[in-house]
Amino acid sequence: MHDFAELLDRLVLTPQRNAKIKLMADYFRTAPDPDRGYALASLSGTLTLSTVKPQLLKQLVLERLDEVLFQYSYDYVGDLAETISLVWEPSKDAVQEKIDLSLSAIVTQLQSASRADVHGVVRTLLDQLDGSSRFAFLKLITGGMRIGVSARLVKQALAEMGNVDIVEIESLWHGLEPPYLDLFQWLEGKSEKPRLSMPAVFHSVMLATPLSESDFASLDPKDFAAEWKWDGIRVQLANLAGTRRLYSRSGDDISGAFPDVLEAANFEGIIDGELLVGGTARTNRATRSFSDLQQRLNRKMVTRKMIEDYPAFIRGYDLLFAGEEDIRGRNFVERRERLAELINAAPPDRFDLSPLVAFSSWDELDSLRRAPPNPVIEGIMLKRLDSPYTAGRMKGPWFKWKRDPYNIDAVLMYAQRGHGKRSSFYSDFTFGVWTDKDGPETLVPVGKAYFGFTDAELEILDRYVRENTIERFGPVRSIRAEPDHGFVVEVAFEGINVSSRHKSGVAMRFPRIARLREDKLPRDADRLETLVAMIAPLV
Repeated sequence: MHDFAELLDRLVLTPQRNAKIKLMADYFRTAPDPDRGYALASLSGTLTLSTVKPQLLKQLVLERLDEVLFQYSYDYVGDLAETISLVWEPSKDAVQEKIDLSLSAIVTQLQSASRADVHGVVRTLLDQLDGSSRFAFLKLITGGMRIGVSARLVKQALAEMGNVDIVEIESLWHGLEPPYLDLFQWLEGKSEKPRLSMPAVFHSVMLATPLSESDFASLDPKDFAAEWKWDGIRVQLANLAGTRRLYSRSGDDISGAFPDVLEAANFEGIIDGELLVGGTARTNRATRSFSDLQQRLNRKMVTRKMIEDYPAFIRGYDLLFAGEEDIRGRNFVERRERLAELINAAPPDRFDLSPLVAFSSWDELDSLRRAPPNPVIEGIMLKRLDSPYTAGRMKGPWFKWKRDPYNIDAVLMYAQRGHGKRSSFYSDFTFGVWTDKDGPETLVPVGKAYFGFTDAELEILDRYVRENTIERFGPVRSIRAEPDHGFVVEVAFEGINVSSRHKSGVAMRFPRIARLREDKLPRDADRLETLVAMIAPLV
């Protein structure tokens, strides 16, 4: 457990991406089985310890610490696992048994503990571990690492460890389970590549590079097809040998949230497309906004009513496998013809084909990009007619040309501490604009943002929050925001929709703080009517 704890400590303190990959790769090379397999599962989010809930941990710590003191500590630290690891005082009466505190032994104890026993098991382990190992243990059982490591970064560390392409890791990932003994044996050259019994695995997607002004001089419009870039989520649907899976672009299995789409797949193969909510072009019903799609995302299962209220479908972009035939090496035109045949035979309410956008010059396409025919379109995709389907992001075959972002000036209203290396800073902000629709002129929250600013700007924002807090609601700080006293920020966002879930009536897509406007007074910030007007031309 100590080696895993040291790994987490170093990952928290290491901001560089490549350095994180090296840390994990070195750990996987030296840690024994099955410890490294459970560490891999913990870092990538595939480890399940369903008997341990955050509420149980709070109950345990409150057995030994005053509730008010704990709440103040939790508020200051901003992370449950880190707070408990710092304040936990081992019981003087605790029996210090000599047990194997390896990572695998701890996981085995937790997985075998009944609901009645888990309270005591966790308490005993907290007593027996030192501070660093206790922090790692708590991160392990809560499942919320927040150490700047994504599942893909972990897979890249595995690829470096075994000197293989990450595509090979991703092609195996969903067919293997913790503690990944076969995977590590193969990466160390001690066995053949694992053979999967489940053929419907994820294959790395082909990605586009942003199109810049300098690119046009070297590109000929005749070499490219254009498609609308839809504001949903990129997915891959696999249906092979009786197994059906739906994956996000990062390889996460999201099948449980969209059983209606999977059930409707009457074809064998693997398609690439955009997951959307509403009606397909083939049913003549409107495609709905990303906020509607969000109602079904990140759920392990959905109710029949949710399926009826938010019907999902896939707008097909590409075909990777036709049946068991791998056609990724064919050119875009051939793959699209095969995809069109498949889509035309599929249920029209669950599948349609992404339409091509006719154009003869870049200026003509730019005009179409700036005024798309549907509010759920966020730009243009350009694909070379002769391009094979190649995993990863290479400049040249595919480009994305997004609509210009929207920008408004808003006033900071609330703030919370961040997580990980930002846990000591107020870095999560709620911002608002002015309105008088319900009476006197007031600020109404319209969005939240926690990125877009530099470290130096974060220090400015954090200092302002500390010096201008007027109310506290648990971890939330209400910031002084008056017409002549407050902090104005320029917010950039990719789209905006009507939303009944928000008091303001609008929902932003991907808001981020673009600039600090210390030169402006809050009274100069934008009004809600400005945001609503951004929606009107698109409805």
